[in-house]
Amino acid sequence: MTAPLLAQRPSKALLIGLVVSGVLALVVLALMLWSGGPVGFGLSALLAVAPLPVLLAAVLSLDRLEPEPKLNLAFAFAWGAGVAIVLGVALTFVGQELFARAGYGSAVVDDVGTVLLAPVIEEALKGSALLLLLRRRREIDGLTDGIVYASMAGLGFAAVENVGYYLLAFGENGAGGAVQLFVMRGLIDPLGHPIYTSLIGVGVAYALTRRTPARFAAIPLGYLGAVFLHGLWNGAATTGSLAWLGTAYLVIMAALVLLIVVTVAERRHLVARMGVYLPGYRDTGLVSEADVRMLTTLPARKIARKWARSAGLGRAMSDYQQAATELTLLHLRAERKGMDPVRFAVERDAYLGVMAHARRW
Repeated sequence: MTAPLLAQRPSKALLIGLVVSGVLALVVLALMLWSGGPVGFGLSALLAVAPLPVLLAAVLSLDRLEPEPKLNLAFAFAWGAGVAIVLGVALTFVGQELFARAGYGSAVVDDVGTVLLAPVIEEALKGSALLLLLRRRREIDGLTDGIVYASMAGLGFAAVENVGYYLLAFGENGAGGAVQLFVMRGLIDPLGHPIYTSLIGVGVAYALTRRTPARFAAIPLGYLGAVFLHGLWNGAATTGSLAWLGTAYLVIMAALVLLIVVTVAERRHLVARMGVYLPGYRDTGLVSEADVRMLTTLPARKIARKWARSAGLGRAMSDYQQAATELTLLHLRAERKGMDPVRFAVERDAYLGVMAHARRW
């Protein structure tokens, strides 16, 4: 998140990508409606959208300490739902056609498409949303940011893909078939795509926020991890074996637990660093001892916002907390990667200005 005084203008490339992705997603959905009919499409779309509010809330809850720009989040979601879906289907089909022309049977071609081509192609396309955001690298301050953007791309992809799968199940077995598939994809494994792609997000964020010589190796490593998890689940699903599905599910859940541990540890580190950096600004009159205590625990921040809203000062308190958080992240960026002293001073003073404006109220 960038404080108001340092907000970047939306880039033309970002806006174009958002529009193109959104249009492609609508075209795909329109084609599904045309092919499946209003009843089948309506049920499929309802089942695909039903878990989205909970899933989006879960992802965005990771981001509550330092919220990312809404336009960037919308771009990542739309990219997954539009460009990644269209190119993923097209490239997988082309790959399967090549295997078919090489003389492989239809069963082998289907398995190759599901277990090999789909994970390799889809994870590259979903993960490319992170690479397209590199021009706005100041928005990616830590591993949590990479996880959030990757999860948004994964959720967008899964939402549209699920409509297609539910529609196929409806065509074969009616409403019961669609609902049965929903239990597996929408209730038991709704976070598959976000988890896979989050490994790429971790790799990209690590490369951007660390100074180690081999930091950029984290991107291909994250991609390979995403492909492995995706292929593992698809492969287990093709076998129809409950033992394989259970094993794949446990591995994916272990990855989810690891991602949660990363976000919790990073959040605690950020809060701890606030207690180190912010006391240095007491002489400005913008940070008191009570402010530091309030800013360095999530419950205290929540209580402060609740009190401020009751007094009609909710926006001012939110701005103050965010500016203080961004000021801490500025120090962390300078500590991790180094920063030109002039640029540091300009950004620092801008955040202090936001804090001063908020405190006037």
